[in-house]
Amino acid sequence: MEKPLRTLEINVISCENLRRAEKNEFVTIRTDSETYQTTKVDFEGGSYPFWDEKLYVNMPVYVKFITVEVQFKTASRNRLICSAAIPVSDFSGGCLPENYLHFLSYRLRDPNGSRNGIIYLSIRVKQSQQQYRQPYLDTPGGVKGSTGFVIGIPVGY
Repeated sequence: MEKPLRTLEINVISCENLRRAEKNEFVTIRTDSETYQTTKVDFEGGSYPFWDEKLYVNMPVYVKFITVEVQFKTASRNRLICSAAIPVSDFSGGCLPENYLHFLSYRLRDPNGSRNGIIYLSIRVKQSQQQYRQPYLDTPGGVKGSTGFVIGIPVGY
């Protein structure tokens, strides 16, 4: 059975105050163990890397957190510098529409749990075609050719 998905448009903007950072940083966005996207490498940033790159990630509807990882690229492997777990409730649900653009910042933690900078990003939940179909419209009262409106008035018990 196919998992229902939502598409996230995530703009990874920048980081600041990264400790033990050199150059060649990039960001990985993970929605689950199998689904992730990566930014391009910032070759000049150091403690203040800048990407301003949009990523489109499919997210299963059951996911409660997405993970943002800042990594360092070496010649032989990638090394995790810091990460943050972002609650899906921060940008989905509530009283705002699904297509609303959220500008967010999160404290990053290194693998030992110590503070290690802040990441700035924006997230938008893209509307899926399956989820938002055109509703079936019928005429009020079932009368063909009627163009009137129907108004519902609550009645007390």
